[in-house]
Amino acid sequence: MLEKFFNLKANKTTVRTEVIAGITTFMTMAYILAVNPDILSATGMDKSAVFTATTLSAIVGTLVMALWARLPFALAPGMGLNAFFAFTVVLGMGYSWQFALTAVLLEGIIFLILTAFNIREVIVNAIPMNMKHAISAGIGLFIAFIGMQNTGLIVNSDATLVTLGDMSSHTVWITLFGLVVIGVLLALKVRGALLIGIFAATIAGIPLGVTHLPEGSWLTLPPSIEPIAFKFDFSNIFSVDMLIVLFTFLFVDMFDTVGTLIGVASKADMIREDGTLPRAKQALFADAVGTTVGAMLGTSTVTTYVESASGVAEGGRTGLTALTTTGMFFLALFLSPLFLMVPAAATAPALILVGSFMMSPILKINFDDYTESIPVFLTIIMMPLAYSIAEGIVFGMLSYVALKLLSGRGKEISWIMILLSILFVLKFFF
Repeated sequence: MLEKFFNLKANKTTVRTEVIAGITTFMTMAYILAVNPDILSATGMDKSAVFTATTLSAIVGTLVMALWARLPFALAPGMGLNAFFAFTVVLGMGYSWQFALTAVLLEGIIFLILTAFNIREVIVNAIPMNMKHAISAGIGLFIAFIGMQNTGLIVNSDATLVTLGDMSSHTVWITLFGLVVIGVLLALKVRGALLIGIFAATIAGIPLGVTHLPEGSWLTLPPSIEPIAFKFDFSNIFSVDMLIVLFTFLFVDMFDTVGTLIGVASKADMIREDGTLPRAKQALFADAVGTTVGAMLGTSTVTTYVESASGVAEGGRTGLTALTTTGMFFLALFLSPLFLMVPAAATAPALILVGSFMMSPILKINFDDYTESIPVFLTIIMMPLAYSIAEGIVFGMLSYVALKLLSGRGKEISWIMILLSILFVLKFFF
């Protein structure tokens, strides 16, 4: 049944490979179950209720991805978007969290409409092939940087912006231990290397105090979402502030999702020869449905997770990977203490090494053509430096259009790329 529905043989994968990939994806993104409630609770939202809403929205979005799009990507409330929700809209602009949830709901509905009319799929397909490869490489650097930051290997510095962390820290050494374990297993071609490395680092962290075993029962009932579910505020729906907030949500989510889908799919060799992504429309529907349902449940924008690359690196190629991740999120509803005890130091090595895997599509790029190589370089470098997949795409596309036009090669640019570039420029000023 699984073989027929997910077409495993045609995708050169097995049930075992897909399950390991799905668990790996979950382990590298499970941090959101702890982080999202922490961030949104700063607005006055019930922290326990946000945990349940976060988990349920991840289940809904990833299940749509698994069963409809049948692609190996997982979804959950996105980092960055939750910070904008809490610290800009609520704490900065002074609006209620109900107002912010209303903006997320409208965003989800707009995305459903845009996806239904193929507008988002057209944008995905309009991005040139070299840019698609660059997005994969840029995401590689970005998630490796995230992994290094999460564990304190790289830290902020007033003098140099970033610098090497405290090398005497147990957390850092657990990360380095995980890197070595995973690296050796990969060299020996051991299946499940990333997942084994995560478990090994988690266990090694127990005597050093990096891994904290949960107290009391590991089995818990999920908290009620009643305090935050369907709590909308439509009183300021036609205000200028709502327009600004809504546009920001739309822009960041649009290009974060597009970038992640393209980048991870490129690494997995899922991109067709004509540059299109199979079942892209269904994949885009998954995050639109996730965002809409997530707003109703009481959480911020749901998006496709870049950590899905860890599952793809383990061989995940179909929706069975996403279905496995969905199952892990369901278990997390009742076994949250068990999953939340896995420290960032244990998952960081997986993110760092997946970052290296994501760099391989760069070999397909022609660096002799400067109208291609300069936009590629800007796309790659801006993602980690601007700490945003979306901004990397913006700088890459703007430079691509400008260089092609000014060098007399305007025929190589689609009208969609030109339209998007105009919108990007307007975004900088407004």
